[in-house]
Amino acid sequence: MSDHADLSGLLLSRIRDVADYPEPGVMFKDITPLLADPKAFDALTGALADVAHRAGATKVVGLEARGFILGAPVAVRAGLGFIPVRKAGKLPGATLSQSYDLEYGSAEIEVHAEDLGAEDRVLVVDDVLATGGTAEASLRLIRRAGAEVAGLAVLMELGFLGGRARLEPALAGAPLEALLRV
Repeated sequence: MSDHADLSGLLLSRIRDVADYPEPGVMFKDITPLLADPKAFDALTGALADVAHRAGATKVVGLEARGFILGAPVAVRAGLGFIPVRKAGKLPGATLSQSYDLEYGSAEIEVHAEDLGAEDRVLVVDDVLATGGTAEASLRLIRRAGAEVAGLAVLMELGFLGGRARLEPALAGAPLEALLRV
């Protein structure tokens, strides 16, 4: 069995399906058992740190909120800086913001304007790629800050929601790596 198959098996064994959450008909993928298992969490952060190295990243951006849980230890392990991308109104000081559309309405994310610059190659880290709206907004925000997008790395891609196709134009050739696809 390959290392990738070993990693996939370990990660999948620690992700719990929760039926009808947050609403009827949805099968929620709960990663908290994975986070509670030090061996699985270590394997996950190591795999994502490897992605950061392959992408030539100089910084890791984590998307609120589970992207913080994954992105911060990935940045430490890879020896890179960590930048949180937050919901609007949560960061003090000067920020850049990017709005994006949701199924019903819109949302806005922000980053500190001084945290990213032209010398940075940024890997975006999040737990799940679903429709891709938040990830797409983060890629635009990173470029508006003057930095280069090194790629996007996620624990899990929900392929049936079409996020990858939505993100391809925004990635502009930068890689999208999903450790698991469901």
